[in-house]
Amino acid sequence: MTTTLSQSEARAHALAEKFIEFLETGEAPDGLFAPDVFCDFTMPNWRLQSSGPEDCVALRRAGHEGPSSVPRWRFDPTPTGFVLEFEEAWDWQGEHWTAREMCRADISEAGITQLAVYCTGDWDAACRAEHAAAVTLIRP
Repeated sequence: MTTTLSQSEARAHALAEKFIEFLETGEAPDGLFAPDVFCDFTMPNWRLQSSGPEDCVALRRAGHEGPSSVPRWRFDPTPTGFVLEFEEAWDWQGEHWTAREMCRADISEAGITQLAVYCTGDWDAACRAEHAAAVTLIRP
C-alpha cells in the first residue's frame, strides 16, 4: 500500500526528520525550531521546560552531552504537526544507555512551535538485564 502525504503532512515529516537529526547530533538543523519554541520535557519523577531554540538545545545537551542514535522511530501526522515515537541509544562514561520516548510537536512555517516530550528514563545495562530477566517482549 502506497501512502501519499499532503503538503502539510510532508512538511511535518520533514521537521520530524530534522528532529531525529537533532537527537542524533545535538545540533539543531536550520528551520527546526521556531524562534518562540516552547518545550515541555517529562521524565520519570521530573519535569523541565525551555523557551526559545537556544534553551531547547541546552535542555537536550544537559541530558545528553554527546551524540546518540535513533535506530527506530514512528511518525504520525496530526492536524497541528506530528507525534513521534522513538528509541534512542548512546554511550556515556563507559556505559551504553537506551530510552524510549514520545513527543508531540505543533508546527508552523517557522518550525516547531511547541514540543511535549515524554521519556521512560535512561536505562543502563543493569536495568536492561533486569527487565529482560523479568519480561519477555513480543516485539522489540
